Amino acid sequence: MKATSNRLTRARPLLGTFVEVSVSDAPRADMDAAVDAAFAAVADVHRLMSFHDAGSDVGCLNSAASTQPVTVHAWTYQVLELAADMHRRSRGAFDIAVAPRLQELGLLPRGADEQPSDPEEIPAAGAIELLPDCRVRFRHPSMRIDLGGIAKGFAVDRAIDVLRDHAMPNGLVNAGGDLSAFGPAAQTIQIRDPHAPERMMCRVELANQALASSAGRLDLMRSAAVAEAAVIDPESGEPPRTVRAATVCAPSCMVADALTKVVMVAGERAAGPLEHYRASAIFVSAEGDVRATTNWQGSC
Repeated sequence: MKATSNRLTRARPLLGTFVEVSVSDAPRADMDAAVDAAFAAVADVHRLMSFHDAGSDVGCLNSAASTQPVTVHAWTYQVLELAADMHRRSRGAFDIAVAPRLQELGLLPRGADEQPSDPEEIPAAGAIELLPDCRVRFRHPSMRIDLGGIAKGFAVDRAIDVLRDHAMPNGLVNAGGDLSAFGPAAQTIQIRDPHAPERMMCRVELANQALASSAGRLDLMRSAAVAEAAVIDPESGEPPRTVRAATVCAPSCMVADALTKVVMVAGERAAGPLEHYRASAIFVSAEGDVRATTNWQGSC
């Protein structure tokens, strides 16, 4: 925890990463309460949407929704609605139904009694039915979902809402690089070079917006090399080959988080979804070329 006379910053392990919450320019007791409440909201999202917890909404859907409708929390339903819209507008580039493929790659665990899915029988997210009263049904028995490509951004949005509800004049929430900030002063955000993560590639002045990035995974405990991103092209069932990293700026972190996967998979073909969601993007091709949408505000 870091604190000064007018700033408080705390970090906790949540969502498979470290989540940092920072506020400023308010009485210390008020900042303490706001930060605690923001972490509680993030923990609620973690509890509801964890693939690893059989009792979470995601766990219950994966185990039972192919046989009967499952009632989920309103937050989970909200994420599923955005995921369905993103799937449709991206022409399948964003697909929360790639969980079986992530399991095959060892990026998600498989239950002891769970059999591998036939790649030819893995359905797309279009096989998810969103029914009234927050009920969800899967139209295919092999359907399993993972919200790892969108839930982290949603958690950031919920934490930001809490800070605003507590009348914080300034705030920033950063969940492993998916972040959002509000207040009168812009926050300077540095974006790393995906080919050399120790170097900074770009700088963005973020004001009352959200930013999310997807790139290769760096695990210095195992190797100094950058591994492939934990993103799957639903059409090929493999990690994207043409885009190495993507960063998206959008009005909400949930939207930015999901759109990074669309850009990773679709590259310049992501222009339509980006425009619809009022987002901008910068991405790095496999050859190392840096490309940006015309409305990108960063300096590189």
